[in-house]
Amino acid sequence: MEWGSESAAVRRHRVGGERRDGPAAAPPPEREAGAQEPLVDGCGGGGGGRTRKRSLGGSSGASPDAGTGLSEARAALGLALYLLALRTLVQLSLQQLVLRGAAGHHGEFDALQARDYLEHITSIGPRTTGSPENEILTVHYLLEQIKLIEVQSNRLHKISVDVQRPTGSFSIDFLGGFTSYYDNITNVVVKLEPRDGAQHAVLANCHFDSVANSPGASDDAVSCSVMLEVLRVLSTSSEALHHAVIFLFNGAEENVLQASHGFITQHPWASLIRAFINLEAAGVGGKELVFQTVHYIRMHVVSVSLLMILHFHRLIKVLKILGWFKLMFQQLNTLLLLWWLRRFFRVESFLQILTFVSTGILGTFQVYCRWLWPTVQHLFIRRIDLAFIENGYIYHTKYDTADRILTDSIQRAGDNILAVLKHLATSDMLAAASKYRHGNMVFFDVLGLFVIAYPSRIGSIINYMVVMGVILYLGKKLLQPKHKTGNYKKDFLCGLGITLISWFTSLVTVLIIAVFISLIGQSLSWYNHFYVSVCLYGTATVAKIIFIHTLAKRFYYMNVSDQYLGEVFFDISLFVHCCFLVTLTYQGLCSAFISAVWVAFPLLTKLCVHKDFKQHGAQGKFIAFYLLGMFIPYLYALYLIWAVFEMFTPILGRSGSEIPPDVVLASILAGCTMILSSYFINFIYLAKSTKKTMLTLTLVCAITFLLVCSGTFFPYSSNPANPKPKRVFLQHMTRTFHDLEGNAVKRDSGIWINGFDYTGMSHITPHIPEINDSIRAHCEENAPLCGFPWYLPVHFLIRKNWYLPAPEVSPRNPAHFRLISKEQTPWDSIKLTFEATGPSHMSFYVRAHKGSTLSQWSLGNGTPVTSKGGDYFVFYSHGLQASAWQFWIEVQVSEEHPEGMVTVAIAAHYLSGEDKRSPQLDALKERFPDWTFPSAWVCTYDLFVF
Repeated sequence: MEWGSESAAVRRHRVGGERRDGPAAAPPPEREAGAQEPLVDGCGGGGGGRTRKRSLGGSSGASPDAGTGLSEARAALGLALYLLALRTLVQLSLQQLVLRGAAGHHGEFDALQARDYLEHITSIGPRTTGSPENEILTVHYLLEQIKLIEVQSNRLHKISVDVQRPTGSFSIDFLGGFTSYYDNITNVVVKLEPRDGAQHAVLANCHFDSVANSPGASDDAVSCSVMLEVLRVLSTSSEALHHAVIFLFNGAEENVLQASHGFITQHPWASLIRAFINLEAAGVGGKELVFQTVHYIRMHVVSVSLLMILHFHRLIKVLKILGWFKLMFQQLNTLLLLWWLRRFFRVESFLQILTFVSTGILGTFQVYCRWLWPTVQHLFIRRIDLAFIENGYIYHTKYDTADRILTDSIQRAGDNILAVLKHLATSDMLAAASKYRHGNMVFFDVLGLFVIAYPSRIGSIINYMVVMGVILYLGKKLLQPKHKTGNYKKDFLCGLGITLISWFTSLVTVLIIAVFISLIGQSLSWYNHFYVSVCLYGTATVAKIIFIHTLAKRFYYMNVSDQYLGEVFFDISLFVHCCFLVTLTYQGLCSAFISAVWVAFPLLTKLCVHKDFKQHGAQGKFIAFYLLGMFIPYLYALYLIWAVFEMFTPILGRSGSEIPPDVVLASILAGCTMILSSYFINFIYLAKSTKKTMLTLTLVCAITFLLVCSGTFFPYSSNPANPKPKRVFLQHMTRTFHDLEGNAVKRDSGIWINGFDYTGMSHITPHIPEINDSIRAHCEENAPLCGFPWYLPVHFLIRKNWYLPAPEVSPRNPAHFRLISKEQTPWDSIKLTFEATGPSHMSFYVRAHKGSTLSQWSLGNGTPVTSKGGDYFVFYSHGLQASAWQFWIEVQVSEEHPEGMVTVAIAAHYLSGEDKRSPQLDALKERFPDWTFPSAWVCTYDLFVF
């Protein structure tokens, strides 16, 4: 295209610098034409040619308007301070737990009373299912407090108490799949209802059991304490209830949902439930995370924040519940204005039970599992799931104590739960749930302060309206005739390619760094110093993005106006976010509103500052209004990013030996950096230079890299105020292997050691030299799950184990396992019936031999469920008193083999009482450094062939 054919508007883009310098700086048209020569230009070397203007007076290749660009130092410092200020606002929001002082007045939640409950429960100590601490002491205390509450209750209300001892079995698609069996476990169930009774109920659930060796203050004694206080307040209220409130204190949640399953499938009150609020924890204190809701109202909000409730028909009280997770994990959910709360408790055609599960042995994040139970299909349940997520480093450790939970956290949770339960129990929602079927909802959590809620169909309309605005904005530029827009379309497409290349290469760069750090044994250097990850991976990402765009500016867009390029790359960022918005909306994800925020506000900002930018360029006024317009999307993004790292950073310290945590964290950091940098890419083109910025970022990254490689940053901490321990499992076990005739062919004993994170025992060996690679455990190829007593089927996540020889263990309550009968069925299969007795926790493993298949068994729904690797895993637990466990398996044999049909094994885990300890185990545990948390117990393992 000849220069003379370009419009005046295009010339302003191409030589905007000369125009800003004034008429004296602009060369006459004849010199412009004479100074140019045709240059072949295309994206990727192809395409048509275009004419570029050579720089006048030299061959430096600098942009004609470079002298009028942004100051690099001011731009870099300004953006850094801007993001730092936003991060400070986010931190202030997170620290704002309550809007008033602690309550204590009549009819209000009293956090001090709830703390008293909490301290009494945690003073009992660890409360594993089947232990006297859990089954007797804690149950007795709960019943005692419930009795006192009943005495103080208003005559308008009636309190009924039932101690349930269910027995049952189910299969679950969790950790690769396994089957669970429980016998005589404990549920304490309280029903608060009107004096004349009620036909419908809302359920509040907590669990009072804990994992072994942890007092379980946040998981989940604090929730039970909150529920006790809510029960007290509701029962003394002079306001009559229309529906019942059922408080479920379940005693076997850490056993992977067993008590919840026992209640919902067997308890007569379960048929009354129309709504369900579950209280859990993946951290200690802080604000609660709303991390899961019901099936049809999938609130896919990546947010950490809150339950805000508005009374129906009048806006009364803002209540906040911080939400998750988890987690990215996972898309997190937030709750709403109570006017909308009416709508998401819709009637379903099936029962969906989801209860927060602790993975225990894996220690990774907790997940939900769901069942469809034919026996209870007539039930219609809506559910909210809440959890504490802050400071997950000490979750499931000895540091999970009551003193680490702020009273304000308890007050906040109590206010929220009390308000929700009270409204549900006094409204018509539960009785007429079908009236409130209005589809999915979008819950826009604004920094934990309030929530904007609207139906997802309205959200889709809003999203597509935003998309149409972008189409009109970009379409006006892209679809205009070439003589009016010059090479805008080509610049846009090539700029899009450059942006994608910069993101891809930055991701590759940080992954290379992360892999190298992992290979040299310096993983998790950021675990105790999170800023290290920012200085290492964050700076590398930013530096690479700036580097790629600087190359493009210097060698591809050599003589193009900085102002023009700034506008093009803003449009590219807008287009990328718009693509995400269209994709998420098309997929029906309510979290698309996040992308809508990142499109709508920048577009409005651009339209507002366009005139000033066009006339004066990137001056102070433009920068101020531009950053102000980006305030909401960037503030909200930093708020969500906090949730991601608050949840997942501790999880990466307990994610097993097979997942390189640096690779995961580097990827997340790179992704977050790409998002945060997207609308600042145009500043690279507006700035005079980027050399100092790149040099500073590269220097910070290089210094951090060298310090990490030298081992300067130790991953763990024993600081009493903020411990970040390394988790280790120690199992002192005796194994016995039997052959087909029942003879013991192998017997050994030792302490089996499992590290929860990627570093294995590398940091332990200097303190305990005998724990080294020479004692790495070897897999027994012919035994299910490698012949080791896995508490849960996480063998595929923790493949590095150590086996330190030690004397045999002799529990006073040894496990017994025997074959009761072996019979041929009419359908030509072999039915084997077994009986097992032993401690409260046992694991049963099955491997079918070649030519044999496990067709049926008496567990779960009758269909055997395999774990990862093809073996079968059964998790068993019982309460204090339980009969012998009898069950059968049915084997279909297609061809006989001399080595038998199946190999079975049973492991007995002694998690409480004197049997959980041994002198050798105690001595080894004491040798571990104080920055570790070794969880130790005794177990036995017996293998048989049939």
